[in-house]
Amino acid sequence: MFDIGFSELLLIAVVALVVLGPERLPKAARFAGLWVRRARAQWYSVKSELERELEAEELKRSMQETQAALKQAQTRLQDEFGQAQTRLQDEFGQAQAHVQEGLHATGRELDAVRREVEGAPSVAGPETPPLQGPDDESRRP
Repeated sequence: MFDIGFSELLLIAVVALVVLGPERLPKAARFAGLWVRRARAQWYSVKSELERELEAEELKRSMQETQAALKQAQTRLQDEFGQAQTRLQDEFGQAQAHVQEGLHATGRELDAVRREVEGAPSVAGPETPPLQGPDDESRRP
């Protein structure tokens, strides 16, 4: 930025010595050093403030991108869930229809068997005693 070499600094020191004199030169040097320190401190303060603001902006942008990605993922998951739910409802409806058809077929077969049993002549014969299992023998007196 500023290209000040040793020779220019020496020239400034000689002019300051001539203008201010040896009595006021140390006070002026301390005063100049104080202002240089304050200027540097102010510069670093402004610099750090700008860096913090840039980091905050970057963090906000990153959060917004992440939030947008999460919303997109949520939408995609909701769509997939809706599709899966529709498929499950369709499959459940098909299974329910299949079970209903089986029940109706079983009912028809049961009605046919019932009609055959009711329409068949009864066979009159000796009554056969019921079969006794191992548990029935232990119950006899």
